[in-house]
Amino acid sequence: MKIVKTWLAIVGLLLAFVVVAPAPAQAASTPYCGITWGSLAKASGSLTGASVTNVRAGRHACYDRMVIDLQGHANGFSVQYVASVSQPGSGFPVPLRGGADLHVVVLAPAYDQNTGLSTYNPANRNELVNTAGFATFRQVAMAGSYEGYTHIGVGVRARLPFRVFFLNGPGNTTRIVLDVAHQW
Repeated sequence: MKIVKTWLAIVGLLLAFVVVAPAPAQAASTPYCGITWGSLAKASGSLTGASVTNVRAGRHACYDRMVIDLQGHANGFSVQYVASVSQPGSGFPVPLRGGADLHVVVLAPAYDQNTGLSTYNPANRNELVNTAGFATFRQVAMAGSYEGYTHIGVGVRARLPFRVFFLNGPGNTTRIVLDVAHQW
């Protein structure tokens, strides 16, 4: 009987140690979908002779994507969160749906610099793309194209990480890609 009590005491102590012992330190949480982009301003390149021809958007598993199509080779953009997107020249605000506003400046016009004719005529300047069903995008609007710069406002759900990059081709075209994560 004494042996049984001794074993029960040992088992009880072991159980107490397992229950009370601190859990091993957990590994640092991994970023959402491996995204490490951040939300600070991003800029690249310089003014170019290319011209904006289209704006489109798509939904992905971890982010929403906007693509700006250009005729010619472009290498310049500036993208940042702002309190409010303004029309170039007039300074009038561009109202956007969502909890945060991204101001996208393409260092290329939405018109032919030789003729002055528009190269991008959206059906609705306030709704460049249909964002219904998107996780992050709430609205994409044309702020204007002025003195060689094209301004686009993107209303997003909240201030979230984003990245911007170029895709060259096919042919003499360039695409500027903006990805905004669904969450941090």
